[in-house]
Amino acid sequence: MRLWFYAFFMAWGMFLAIPCPFPKWDERARYRMLVCLPLIGGMIGGLWALSAFLLSLFPCPAAIRALVLTAVPALITGFIHLDGFMDVSDAVLSRRDLAGRQKILKDPHTGAFAVLSAAFLLLSVFSLFFSWEYSKEDLLPLALIPVAVRASAGIAVILFKPMETSQYRGEKKKTLVIPLFVMLAAAIAVPAALNGVHGLAPASAALIYFLAALFAKKQLGGMSGDVSGYALTLGELAGVALTVLLRLFVR
Repeated sequence: MRLWFYAFFMAWGMFLAIPCPFPKWDERARYRMLVCLPLIGGMIGGLWALSAFLLSLFPCPAAIRALVLTAVPALITGFIHLDGFMDVSDAVLSRRDLAGRQKILKDPHTGAFAVLSAAFLLLSVFSLFFSWEYSKEDLLPLALIPVAVRASAGIAVILFKPMETSQYRGEKKKTLVIPLFVMLAAAIAVPAALNGVHGLAPASAALIYFLAALFAKKQLGGMSGDVSGYALTLGELAGVALTVLLRLFVR
């Protein structure tokens, strides 16, 4: 139990910009951090949904609401996943050979492909939230999108072959995927059961996470933190897109 306690706060300190109340590290809890990722996602999703709810209480311009909801998850995470998205985009879009793509992935400089990809990503999220016809039924699916993609991330990191330079190299306990699959199933099933088709956003987020992770893994020779951040960012975009589009077109 002590290692799980450490694992949760280690995940908090690594993946959240919110000051961690227990900034301690125990190397034995490293891989348990992966199981705690959905809990971190629950914190992010809860604050995301709370922001949407509070904005609905005031006559807030649609552009301001969209800006806040676009910024909230990035600010809470300290842009760590957006950084991975930009690194992978720079590498993959270079269209070089595997060695060249891996070299670009580790290059600390920011390339044009990374900047343009991030711009299109943020504009897409902003446009979706700007078009959102708000409904309180959408709050639960919105809150569970970060849970679903982080459960997917934990599963992918444990099961997918890592890059040679990845921090996730080494033997991992594959039994750790069991609680991750349980949390992923709950994040998908609960909103779907309560809201029907309007609750499918977490499922779409998880699906796109795995597709994006498989694509990036193939392009870069294995799984890494950057690959996970890339897939996680696209998964959250897909979840938001389905939430907004279903509200626009499905009554």
